[in-house]
Amino acid sequence: MSALYSAEDVAELLGLHVRTVRGYVRDGRLPAVRIGKQYRIAAEDVDALTGGRTAAARPEPAATSPRVEVSAIVQLDGVDRSTVDRLTTLVTAAAGGRSGGARLHVQTVYDPHRHSLKIVAIGSPGDTAALVGLVGTFTDSEL
Repeated sequence: MSALYSAEDVAELLGLHVRTVRGYVRDGRLPAVRIGKQYRIAAEDVDALTGGRTAAARPEPAATSPRVEVSAIVQLDGVDRSTVDRLTTLVTAAAGGRSGGARLHVQTVYDPHRHSLKIVAIGSPGDTAALVGLVGTFTDSEL
């Protein structure tokens, strides 16, 4: 499990003002989860922001479990723009609305000339399978 920092912890770790860290979170440069009135920021996200320079400042975890990640590409042909917009909103909200666990990354690409949508999902096996299942349920009911 990844260490979670408060905005104050990240500010101290990086030598920044806490308002700067909160600004990074609001701008989307630093992913965070809001718990109550405070942000919680994963150590990996701090490392991504700094290019890994903060990893040396933290003690190495005693034991880690193996990480399993799945990539899935779903292609839908013959879809119009309004369907693409609804489906993109659905999968983006599903990926962003999760709580806990590893991050689920989702990207969509639409080719209007071919009326083709590709959805790329990368995450844990369960999260990725759930997202693909959600797309299947949507297409069964809408297309």
